[in-house]
Amino acid sequence: MINTTDPSIEAGQERMSLHVADGIGTVTLCRPEKLNGWSWESSRQLGIMADRIRFDPEIRVVLLRAEGRAFCAGIDVTAPGGNITGRSGAERTRNYYEGLRWVHERFRAFARLPQPIVASVQGYALGFGFELALLADIRIAADDAVFALPEAQLGVAVDAGGDMRIAREAGAGWAKYLALTGRRIDAPTAERLNLVQLVVPRDDLDKTALSVATDIAANAPLAVQGIKRSIDSYADAALDTALAQTAMTAAVTLASEDITEGYTAKAQKRQATFEGK
Repeated sequence: MINTTDPSIEAGQERMSLHVADGIGTVTLCRPEKLNGWSWESSRQLGIMADRIRFDPEIRVVLLRAEGRAFCAGIDVTAPGGNITGRSGAERTRNYYEGLRWVHERFRAFARLPQPIVASVQGYALGFGFELALLADIRIAADDAVFALPEAQLGVAVDAGGDMRIAREAGAGWAKYLALTGRRIDAPTAERLNLVQLVVPRDDLDKTALSVATDIAANAPLAVQGIKRSIDSYADAALDTALAQTAMTAAVTLASEDITEGYTAKAQKRQATFEGK
């Protein structure tokens, strides 16, 4: 799997970078040739970024962005360590469960940074990419952005709580619609559902996101951080309990035969035949 005790990032293995200037900590997904596909290593590095940002007095706001034509197109199936093994089906499920709990901890550490997070989203934000954007406090989308949770089409649960965050923002019906069908929505639809706060032309995305981050950075940091904590306390009251259920559901599906069929069917460009086992 992944070395969960190593806080370093090897040169050439960066999934994201951090640049600090003018009160803004800019976290940039930096594998555009892979459409910034997500992996266990990406989750590890997200946790490292959270640790670096948390107590940095120079960072008053985080700007989360991505290089290239996609924000994050979902799981990178070519990344090493993608499949977790075990001596039995039960042990493999247990190992997936603990791995997913570890991912949830990394996502939680980032989402619950004291500094507000502004996400700047272009192109594909699919699966983990959509879930990553939903960690932000404010989301700004280019007019070419596309959002989806396609996991059920591949035989797996929504791993990191994105469906629950959609339920929080848009309501349970829309969370079920998106997670159960896997259908894609465009940026104007995401804005209508309160999943993004602003939609701007692609050429204006970086400028607009930076402007919002700059406005936040100029405000009193103790007040800003207190406001974020208060709103999160209200909005996320049931999130931890729900994530515990998500980890088990995802572990079972990741150890299932259905996920093998789902990814095989996608590679072969055919309709998957799921048997629920």
